[in-house]
Amino acid sequence: MRALLVTSVGVTCAAALTLPLAAPALSAPAAHSASARPPSLSPESPGSGPPSARTQAAPNEANEANEANTGDEGGALEVPEAAPPRTGETRAAALAGSTQSLPLEPLAAPSDRSMGPATAGQGLDRRTARPFSLVGVVWDDAEAELHGTVQVRTRATGSTSWSDWQDVETHNAEHAADLGSAERASGAVRGATAPLWVGDSDGVEVRVRPEAADPRHPAAVPLPEGLRLELVDPGADPAPEPAPGAPVGRTVTPAAFTGNPVPPTTTAVVPEVLTAESAATSAVNADLAPLGAAEIPALTKAETVEAAAIVAAGAKPYIGPRPKIVTRKGWGADEKLRERNFAYTKSVKAAFVHHSATGNNYTCKQAPSVLRSIYRYHVKSSGWRDFGYNFAVDKCGNIYEGRAGGVAKAVLGAHTLGFNTNTMGVAVLGTYSSTNPPAAAVTAVSKLTAWKLGLFGANPKGKVTLVSGGSGKYSKGKKVKMNVISGHRDGFATECPGARLYKKLGKARTSSAKLQGR
Repeated sequence: MRALLVTSVGVTCAAALTLPLAAPALSAPAAHSASARPPSLSPESPGSGPPSARTQAAPNEANEANEANTGDEGGALEVPEAAPPRTGETRAAALAGSTQSLPLEPLAAPSDRSMGPATAGQGLDRRTARPFSLVGVVWDDAEAELHGTVQVRTRATGSTSWSDWQDVETHNAEHAADLGSAERASGAVRGATAPLWVGDSDGVEVRVRPEAADPRHPAAVPLPEGLRLELVDPGADPAPEPAPGAPVGRTVTPAAFTGNPVPPTTTAVVPEVLTAESAATSAVNADLAPLGAAEIPALTKAETVEAAAIVAAGAKPYIGPRPKIVTRKGWGADEKLRERNFAYTKSVKAAFVHHSATGNNYTCKQAPSVLRSIYRYHVKSSGWRDFGYNFAVDKCGNIYEGRAGGVAKAVLGAHTLGFNTNTMGVAVLGTYSSTNPPAAAVTAVSKLTAWKLGLFGANPKGKVTLVSGGSGKYSKGKKVKMNVISGHRDGFATECPGARLYKKLGKARTSSAKLQGR
């Protein structure tokens, strides 16, 4: 289904010394220039502001192009400790994160030559790299599948010890934009494994082995062409928000001239400067939080009903209290990475729950870094327009805004192949195949769905009929009856969201409906 055309406001905040703090003024958006990424063909709303703002990103985009050829093929990447930014890369760009993309090489062939040269696989020997925290493997053809295993081991930054071999989830094609969609047809999409969070590291080794097609006929299935190892640095965390009511300012000493007394040091309030892209992303949540807010505050049920204005006269409001949501600005999204426009669908009839398959070796304090890493992997490595999921939830139950376009709006995501239209995707950070999801995370899923589904009149305990856009489980055009809150495996033949998390969805449905007042 084509995305709906909705107009948003591109906003630029000018920096000035003012006392007291002046509210930023909104201005009408100017005509937009072409995005650095292949433009989407579907009607969307502008999301990045005037052309002048886009041209500021050109040095960063040039650096990203250089990153695609980082490293000496076959040689180690030796870098000094605390290496400075690369030539042409500003300090700000370095803080925003980076991606090292290393082409894989043939591994030594096994002793049994009868299995064929493809069985040897591809990989990279141990090597030093610039610091990174997340890894994944990509290849040229998004339609090709990697039939085999991918394993990595890494070295913690500043140490000499290496981790054990860790498996990377290779079945990831089902987390994607629908077949035939503008995002899928952009020409930028690549095949990719799931990303794996490894923590702050500066050394890596990887091996990719093909699987035999059949035990009786052990000829290996060829690996996809153009295999590359992606090493993602999430960059620095965003600056903490000032305490409520505290002025945002800095110490300013006026100039003193010869013969004049030195004036006293004063604190002048300096409004925060938002880029055009950041302002546009924040503006679509303007009804829920101030421009540039790091979080959207929680509301009571009564406040939620009043704010939503969705209840007809005399009708019972079936909507849960709005939970606190950390915005993209709050977790430090670099808005210059995503495609400039927002894409929408008509409604939100169902929610698909996923696990990110990035592993459980992260702390809640690291969750924003995990999100920035996944975001960069989705856009720069996999070729997507933006972060794939509409929302994310960490192990402590914090809820995060995902794909840009407005948390209360029907934003078109890339999370459940064949069923992205009229749905939302929620990713619980971690891997829950054999590990139980934390109760706080399941509770957060209940709170989020009670509110968001309530905005569109959906019953969390109900059923809904969706039309498949084509997936590995349902053919294109097939009508499928599903739970309003479903797991990813309900729409595609996949293990996601993990057996342990999937078992908790019944509880999430019941709790979500109860929060709605059902």
